[in-house]
Amino acid sequence: MKLRTNFKRTLSALAVTASCAFVGQAHAADSATVGDAKAAVNKVSMCIGCHGIEGYKASFPEVYHVPKIAGQNAEYIVAALKEYASGARSFPTMEAIAKSLSEKDMADLAAYYANLK
Repeated sequence: MKLRTNFKRTLSALAVTASCAFVGQAHAADSATVGDAKAAVNKVSMCIGCHGIEGYKASFPEVYHVPKIAGQNAEYIVAALKEYASGARSFPTMEAIAKSLSEKDMADLAAYYANLK
């Protein structure tokens, strides 16, 4: 009888541990895509030169009005960066920058710019 009780306790403990591990992994995956605006402070230098200048126009490869992205929706910014990285959107400078970013970098930059007004 005692062996059966210990076996049941061991199985219960394993089940709880496994479920905690699963939930922990899911939470970690979610937090990787949630941006940290403070972490982006050291990453914005590649963006601010174009996106922080009112009325700025890029002249390569063509004259292009560069949008200010302060206050833009974070999900939109991440989606745009992913599209540049994949080639679905085309602009040489943005493609090069987006390809150099991790998903966490993209989320951090998006959180930073979404919180600016």
